[in-house]
Amino acid sequence: MRAVVTVLAVWGAGLGAAAQFGKISVLYDVLGQAYAGASPVALGLIVSVVGIVGLIFGTTAGLFVARVGPRRAIVAALVMGAGMSAVQAIGLGYPAMIASRVVEGVSHLAIVVVGPTVIAGLAAERFRGLAMTLWSSFFGVTYAVLALIAPPVLGAFGAGAIYLGHAVWMMGMALGLSLLLPPDPRPAPQARVGVLAQHRDIYASPFLSAPAMGFFCYTFLYVALLTLLPPEVPSAYRAAAATGMPLISILLSLTLGVWLLGRMSAVRVVQGGYLMAMPGFLLLALVWGQGLGMVIAGLWVAGALGIVQGASFAAIPELNAKPQDRAQAAGAIAQLGNLGTTTGTPVLAALLIGAGPWGLALVAGLACALAVTLHAVQAARRRRAPI
Repeated sequence: MRAVVTVLAVWGAGLGAAAQFGKISVLYDVLGQAYAGASPVALGLIVSVVGIVGLIFGTTAGLFVARVGPRRAIVAALVMGAGMSAVQAIGLGYPAMIASRVVEGVSHLAIVVVGPTVIAGLAAERFRGLAMTLWSSFFGVTYAVLALIAPPVLGAFGAGAIYLGHAVWMMGMALGLSLLLPPDPRPAPQARVGVLAQHRDIYASPFLSAPAMGFFCYTFLYVALLTLLPPEVPSAYRAAAATGMPLISILLSLTLGVWLLGRMSAVRVVQGGYLMAMPGFLLLALVWGQGLGMVIAGLWVAGALGIVQGASFAAIPELNAKPQDRAQAAGAIAQLGNLGTTTGTPVLAALLIGAGPWGLALVAGLACALAVTLHAVQAARRRRAPI
């Protein structure tokens, strides 16, 4: 029972990490008024700078967590995140806000590296697929909850209440995990390795890098579709697309995805999810501009990619038995995941403008094919690797 409670608490920390993005998203209009002279790029930086930290330091964070221990790392990260939200509640000038968001980037990165590593170690093998899939849902669940509770809280108490609520949540998770997580083991001595060598070693390994390589294509596609597709849907069906896509993604991940993980390898499930998504993109191009058709195609694609999401995290412990290896694989997922999130929306938006829905569908299909191929190549490399 303690293990179940601890897994849920780690997932709760993940919800707090996702809210480091989500709180700014729901306050975006308020921030536009607060920083009235800021350009759209400057305002966008308030959101994206958290992900930029992960993009640069993702793999390094995995090695750092392996050295200091997951309990110390996640508790410190949660306290750091709580402090930044509390400071933001008092109202900050733009430079101070950016500085606080950089610190939140460090906090966020530590949480998303530690989370899957700890959950993989706590969950019994028969429930590991479910536990890892639950972890993978933290972004979607957070955004859905914030969409429901943030508007009334903002209207009644103002932006400061959003920041303070987040600070309280993060501090509560820090306290809970400091009591629930076991003490960190004494770290094994590790040779000092340069940053470039760290990246080389991780991405050269077909065990450490495979989950991240497949996950890059997921983040490249998923966040962009949630951003770009609903505005293109006729207004009568727009709300159904905007709310239905993330919900179907979470639902299928936790049901069909978990069922599949109990019957085949996580890598096979990832490949199957991408193969399922490809005809959905074709359908999307065929029915572009048709309200109900676009909703159906969007739900199809989001559901298939939801299966990819959960299975990608389940692949971390499946391919890596040691905690330090899992931390490095999670760091790589954070790094390439942020790369996909950063690049996917502008690339697909440019394609939609320049080549229309068929251009978007073609590139999306190629991204799915790339992910399937990368996993196949990495699987072949693992079969040739010495035992």
